[in-house]
Amino acid sequence: MTDRSHAAQGTHAPARRDPALDDGLDLAVVEHRMLPAVQLTALSDLFDTEYAETHGRWNPDRPYGYSPADVHATISSGATVIAHVGFQRRSIDVGGHDVMVAGTGGVLVHPEWRGFGLGRRVMALAQRAMRDDTAVDFGYLGCREAVVAFYETCGWRRIHARESHVSISVAAETMTSDGGPILVYAAGGSGWPSGEIDLRGTPW
Repeated sequence: MTDRSHAAQGTHAPARRDPALDDGLDLAVVEHRMLPAVQLTALSDLFDTEYAETHGRWNPDRPYGYSPADVHATISSGATVIAHVGFQRRSIDVGGHDVMVAGTGGVLVHPEWRGFGLGRRVMALAQRAMRDDTAVDFGYLGCREAVVAFYETCGWRRIHARESHVSISVAAETMTSDGGPILVYAAGGSGWPSGEIDLRGTPW
């Protein structure tokens, strides 16, 4: 689920420090299969804070119908995960070419920690993990028009192509779109191929 929500802070939000000055923040990149139970619970808390009322509880194996993450980039304050970007490695078809992407989703900053640049900071952490992963050619994501500028400032490039993917609600259905924003990030590859895109699964 690639989005960057702008929910208002709670009326009783705790006092916050600028994270750039906070030596207590913990940055980590962890394979999903290696996540300890306490970290998985902290991720659930982060997503449920944002989406429980509108989308239900977070399921790490099928987050709101989207594809799950293989890798989690996180920033934590103590036991609380305050920022997250996830990606899944997958070979997709682009104009008849196999392209290994890091399908990116779950881009979220805790409501009480927005406005300090943590979104860019955790995205940079995820992008570094993509570059370090020799299997990954490009990061890949779809998003709302309203947040395209955020991704572009983080080094993502918008492309225009028809995209096909498995429906997030009906597994037997294939959805095709050529209107929603698609962005790519050159991790290990160069020169995104032209042509129609088949995600070979659900989006992120």
